[in-house]
Amino acid sequence: MTVVECLDLGRSFGDLAAVEAVSFTMEEGDFFALLGPNGAGKSTLLAMLTTLVAPSRGTARVAGADIRTDPARVRQAIGAVFQEPALDERLTARENLAIHAALHGMPRRTARQSIAEALSWAQLDLAAERPLRSFSGGMKRRLELARALMHRPRLIVLDEPTLGLDPQGRRDLWDRIARLRAGGMSVLMTTHATHEAEACTRVGIIDRGRLVALGTPADLSRRAFGGPGMPLEEVFVQIAGRALRDTEASPRDRIVAFHKRGGEHTR
Repeated sequence: MTVVECLDLGRSFGDLAAVEAVSFTMEEGDFFALLGPNGAGKSTLLAMLTTLVAPSRGTARVAGADIRTDPARVRQAIGAVFQEPALDERLTARENLAIHAALHGMPRRTARQSIAEALSWAQLDLAAERPLRSFSGGMKRRLELARALMHRPRLIVLDEPTLGLDPQGRRDLWDRIARLRAGGMSVLMTTHATHEAEACTRVGIIDRGRLVALGTPADLSRRAFGGPGMPLEEVFVQIAGRALRDTEASPRDRIVAFHKRGGEHTR
């Protein structure tokens, strides 16, 4: 069953095309990586798929729901963990989870059970009453992932999930994702680290807002080098070219500048 379907999806901010005519599908059970350098448009694409940013053109469906016309159903079908923590650091772990339960309309009894299960899954039972400002980065990431699972989504969306984590935190995160996948969860993530995409079932290489290649790691190796087995880092450089991306402001930097100049609201 198709979980994500994009057709010519794009987003512009003023005269900047952050994402241009991206098309791909993701099937149930896939572990799909959007691989690209910082500023390539990965986060903007996820923002559209999670209904945080309206597309300028094209269409997309998530779990059968249209991101334009049925955003509530889209949000119910996904759990999302973004680069920047979406947690209130003044509140406790339990209070943050309670807010999520309320936003998803969980009945009180169901919410209490879901919160307890989420704290246990994240191994934060003993820290449940502590304010988040006392948490490490790894503890916050575990709480965010547990929170994203509370409403039983069909798809988990992870935007640069290992950003800021130490080696133990990264290992714990990948172990948890592996267990989710073993239970049938579909996972869509963005990353600029080629080694993180090696274990994915499918990879989409995105560069300068365009999806320039799509397939399994072995497929992409065959396309770039005529046979499987090449590291994704070599494949990416072969497909996207060797030009450095830090010679000019990234799309994200230019988007921030655009809004500082009084550009349109994105939502």
